[in-house]
Amino acid sequence: MRIIIFGTYDTAMHPRVATIAEGLAARGFDVAEANVPLGLDTAARVDMLARPWRAGGLLARLASRWLALARMARRMPAPDAVVVGYLGHFDVHLARLLFRRGKVPVVLDHLVGASDTGRDRRLDGGPRQMLLRMIDSAALRAADIVVVDTAEHLAALPERHQRRAVVVPVGAPTPWHEAADDAQRGTAAPGVPEPLRVAFYGLYTPLQGTPVIGAALGRIAGAPVEVTMIGRGQDEARAREAAAANRSVRWLDWVPAAELPALVAAHDVCLGIFGTGEKAKRVVPNKVFQGAAAGCAIITSDTAPQRRVLGDAAVLVPPGDPEALAEALLRLSRDREEVLALRKAARHLAQQRFTPEHVVAPLVERLPHERA
Repeated sequence: MRIIIFGTYDTAMHPRVATIAEGLAARGFDVAEANVPLGLDTAARVDMLARPWRAGGLLARLASRWLALARMARRMPAPDAVVVGYLGHFDVHLARLLFRRGKVPVVLDHLVGASDTGRDRRLDGGPRQMLLRMIDSAALRAADIVVVDTAEHLAALPERHQRRAVVVPVGAPTPWHEAADDAQRGTAAPGVPEPLRVAFYGLYTPLQGTPVIGAALGRIAGAPVEVTMIGRGQDEARAREAAAANRSVRWLDWVPAAELPALVAAHDVCLGIFGTGEKAKRVVPNKVFQGAAAGCAIITSDTAPQRRVLGDAAVLVPPGDPEALAEALLRLSRDREEVLALRKAARHLAQQRFTPEHVVAPLVERLPHERA
């Protein structure tokens, strides 16, 4: 079965589609890409969706990418299915035009809706939210199969679209698993007085709750905990201010995607998300899957989807609670055996359930049915 992964996505910014493509290839599908990256980050894409009347230049860019995509797709052998990458709210309509309905199923990776992302980025004005909901609805109607990442996101879809939806967890691409190949990389033996090494990476969105992380770090100033905060974004200033008392925090700009797995894997702990919004209650973020695959202990918020996915293989703390996060970090800094046990548990879970080949199984089951 031949599948085209299609759209203006950028796997450096959104590795989700790369995981899906890798998983389908591992299961024996003939996978090709028709990809012309738009060259915009998530914030710019959402702004384009929310205020298209102010985005003439951006829409011209999209049109040029679409022309290139159409030429690329026409040169490829006819596919049996097309998968439109994340944030493909417009791309799915081009895919629908290029590939005949009823002949070639179009799969939309609707990881998070535009309206959800807009609210998380505080684009919550009435007219803009209405427009984003309309864009979500049109994209969902254009797809034959809708891919979401959690049961909570499936339940949040309009009821008329739920029967065509399938849950495919985010998972982690192979480079993250390879980063943990050396299980003893720089890990001190139990009892050795070495600082706990903690990493966070992200875009500092409200979903991620970085001011909560900052407040927790401020509370543990002077403790044997070294923290690397990677990335830039909208709540960065608040996070830095909250953590200002802690001199053991290193702040890095975003690093190249190819270097990120090894950098994270060099730490003992990978932090997840700690936001309190509705979106934060429905997701299991990239960094949880990726950090576990890299062999880090995971600390993240205690929400239904994360508890279901991680079980006892992580430390879960209440969302929005810097004191609980600080206590968890202090506890691990004093107990190297618990750190090692958590790292092993997370790594084992990732090997069993977070690989690309494993996470695409629900989509694979759906494809033959849609093709019939």
